[in-house]
Amino acid sequence: MTSFDSSPQLGVWRALLALTVVFVMLATTGWTAVRQHNGAGSPLEATLAAWDRGRIDGRDLPDSGAPAVRIARFFASLTAQQRTRLAARYPLAVGNMNGAPVQLRYHANRVALQQARAIEKKRVHDDRLSPVGKQEAERRMKRFGVMMRPDRQVLAFDPMGSGRMAEVYGDLDRAARVSVVVPGVDTNVLTFERTQRKYAAPVGMAQSLYRAERAVDPRARTAVIAWADYTAPVGLGVDAATSMRADDGAVRLDSLVSALPGRAAVALYCHSYGSVVCGVAAHRLPSRVTDIAVAGSPGMRADSATGLGSRARIWAARDSDDWIQDVPHMEVGGLGHGADPVSAGFGARVVSADRARGHTGYFEPGTDSLRNFAQIGVGAYDKVRCAVQSVACREGMSGTTAA
Repeated sequence: MTSFDSSPQLGVWRALLALTVVFVMLATTGWTAVRQHNGAGSPLEATLAAWDRGRIDGRDLPDSGAPAVRIARFFASLTAQQRTRLAARYPLAVGNMNGAPVQLRYHANRVALQQARAIEKKRVHDDRLSPVGKQEAERRMKRFGVMMRPDRQVLAFDPMGSGRMAEVYGDLDRAARVSVVVPGVDTNVLTFERTQRKYAAPVGMAQSLYRAERAVDPRARTAVIAWADYTAPVGLGVDAATSMRADDGAVRLDSLVSALPGRAAVALYCHSYGSVVCGVAAHRLPSRVTDIAVAGSPGMRADSATGLGSRARIWAARDSDDWIQDVPHMEVGGLGHGADPVSAGFGARVVSADRARGHTGYFEPGTDSLRNFAQIGVGAYDKVRCAVQSVACREGMSGTTAA
């Protein structure tokens, strides 16, 4: 791998490039684009509002925004029949409710996906839609049909707009260690899973990581979540250059992790803009998050690993031909995401990404990055292969040797 340290001259050019990008963005989109957009009402919001007014056998339902612990106690007090009735009556609410039983959420989201598929099926034949609109409706209909199959474990689903989704691989209730894959730009319900460039999509990333974890330690009780339950930026515009989407995503990520069942240790794998989400969330995440690994990161909105305010181990990987290394790692007027996580000054544990190719190859089978992520996921830190130039990689891990 090539060195990630930039020469002074290159640093100056990148700074000038960053300023150019700032002014071009502001000239083409305007300052108002930097403000957070207010979303319209959604089916999920409508269902949550109905839940807040609802009752079950004479009992008021808890507030939909109640802490996960209270939600969990409420569901534990119900019979299996009552839980099933609530899932059928409020599928989007139950399917996205942190604290609700995991298996019940899977069931509720299957119902919600079936309802969303029926809506898209009608839209396919709606003459008021353009040909492009009908084509998108057909794609969504097919995607929802695939995701509602009995073998899929959908932990979160919102059909509004481009859509949000999360899926589990493994037994989340029994897992001793949980890995969460946080993807970057252009992630939505249609790009959640791909046939071509499979490992560039959240499902492919999570499946690959789950298989790799089981391969390096068949006895480990692991589960992996493909977490696309935030509104990701579209393309490389202002949204991708600011923390707007990451701010909301960080709150949602914290809610997910805090509500996971049991006491499993959690590792986050944050790709590209997903590392911005993880960086913004880092200081608020619960102590069960033991590791945060970023790949192809444009920055984590911090000057250093310690500046993240997390007790988790911070890992970073970047392939030598990833174009993200040419993005200015700085922040100017809210644009840009700060220091480079693989730079020596940042202080992350930099691991090898040999055999990964380009910006989206980190979860490809056979790569050092995937194997390293799997070793981190099962807690086999002594088997992690550090990048050649990383001094901090083994720091604080007594008794371990470089792989």
